[in-house]
Amino acid sequence: MMRPIRILVAKAGLDGHDRGAKVIARALRDAGFEVIYTGLHQTPEQVVDAALQEDVDGIGLSVLSGAHMTLFPRLRQLLDEQGASDIVLFGGGTIPNEDVAPLIAAGVAAVFTPGTPLAAIVDFVRKECARRVEA
Repeated sequence: MMRPIRILVAKAGLDGHDRGAKVIARALRDAGFEVIYTGLHQTPEQVVDAALQEDVDGIGLSVLSGAHMTLFPRLRQLLDEQGASDIVLFGGGTIPNEDVAPLIAAGVAAVFTPGTPLAAIVDFVRKECARRVEA
């Protein structure tokens, strides 16, 4: 039997609003995934350390502070430096449409903006993160 997909839901930086992250964490948990939530005000280094310690398949980063063009690439860089480039990095929040393509180019697997159906996020995680579980 295949182990459950493990997802770290993270809030990095000074962003103090986590309602959306908690909604996503609950939806993923209810879909059968193991979910670890970091809590507020984590550094990118703390997020990556937690991801490695918890042996997660994906990191879902919630960013509402406007720091998405710094935080996502930094997480990707840290994951790559730690030999964990197979961890799927995805996320969302208040991210302008014009920033989505550069984030994807920087190694973010998917960006979900407000209004994205929870089922779309669950389907993405099921498809993309299952590849790491099967490997």
